[in-house]
Amino acid sequence: MRENRWLACLLLASALALPVLSASCGGPRYYDPYYHDYHYWGPGEDAYYRRWEGETHREHREFRGRNRAEQKEYYDWRHQGEKH
Repeated sequence: MRENRWLACLLLASALALPVLSASCGGPRYYDPYYHDYHYWGPGEDAYYRRWEGETHREHREFRGRNRAEQKEYYDWRHQGEKH
């Protein structure tokens, strides 16, 4: 009986923790020092980034491989266009 209670508690704790853990697994996050927020790099942010690359006629490159000036340009574009 005691084992069943322990198992039930463990399953409940797992079920409650799952959304929190899965939300943090969305990919790397990048701190935006200009707007003081984080960009979680998942499919949504990647789509915006690739759109920015296209609109600014840049070849695709990983965000972290870009220099600070280009990263700032992206952050400016991204925050100007919360409507993007």
